[in-house]
Amino acid sequence: MDRVLTRDAEKFLREWESPLPYVFAHTSGSTGTPKEIKLLKSDMVASANATVKFFGITEKSTLYLPLSPSYIAGKMHIVRALVAGSALRVVTPSNKPLDDEISAPIDLLPIVPSQIPGLLGADSLRFVKNVIVGGAPVTPEAEMSMIDAGVNAYATYGMTETCSHVALRKFGCQTFKGLPGFTFDVDSRGCLVISTETMSFGSIITNDIVGLHGSDAFVWKGRFDNVINSGGIKIFPEEIEKVIAPFIPSGSLFYVTSRRSERWGEEAVVVTDCPEFKDTEASHRLLSSLKELLPFHHVPKAVIYISEISLTASKKIIRRKFL
Repeated sequence: MDRVLTRDAEKFLREWESPLPYVFAHTSGSTGTPKEIKLLKSDMVASANATVKFFGITEKSTLYLPLSPSYIAGKMHIVRALVAGSALRVVTPSNKPLDDEISAPIDLLPIVPSQIPGLLGADSLRFVKNVIVGGAPVTPEAEMSMIDAGVNAYATYGMTETCSHVALRKFGCQTFKGLPGFTFDVDSRGCLVISTETMSFGSIITNDIVGLHGSDAFVWKGRFDNVINSGGIKIFPEEIEKVIAPFIPSGSLFYVTSRRSERWGEEAVVVTDCPEFKDTEASHRLLSSLKELLPFHHVPKAVIYISEISLTASKKIIRRKFL
């Protein structure tokens, strides 16, 4: 295959071509400290084949990588090119992920949400056939901007332990569709169970609450760890955050969490680092707007301003409960 590589990509290829049956990777640290794990090369090939099959990647295709090969998303895109025999171009990661000198079709481009504005500003975007977005949730505004631009984009669902994604959700839809070789169920908590006959792990029980659509598709609701039980009603903070997002100025962080309530046991509150919400009047305006958009028990009862929101090593918000 034709290759244009960075030093990090060349380093990964040396690791891939070594006689060891595995490569080293790091978990995202979404729920704790990132840890180093070993991924079987055979599992990575199986995962790559599933994505290649989904998108119809062949030896005539071109893959483009603006992510670091130090992380699983970058490693897997290189493996996809290897198993398909397709051309591969790797560039140094930046907020402008697409080189404007491109003048030929790109069949698959992986990015993270922070790269969406730079992607949409690229003249060469018209050459990109498919985009997959992972690493963090995509805001409704960013998703709509991709749809409005005519980008054929998908949100990914997966984790380092599954060698990247096992399901994809087309922008504009709510349902994740499983890749070839994966099936889904739920445990007693309503959390997703991933099963496969093509990879060594067999099945993995997650902490993600979902609504199943048969055995090959699901709608993601939120993390089990984050669920708020208010008066016996389960509230999924991630669903409320989609409604709140348009009210929070760009560049500010926020999340929905719980605090103790004498009446309900727990109640939802909004936490943000946006200075605008130091003002109680601004907070009241937000809560009043949400009363028009959310069921009674789901409406946050307060807006809590803090000057700095803690993040994990992978830049994901660390949710704090107010007990």
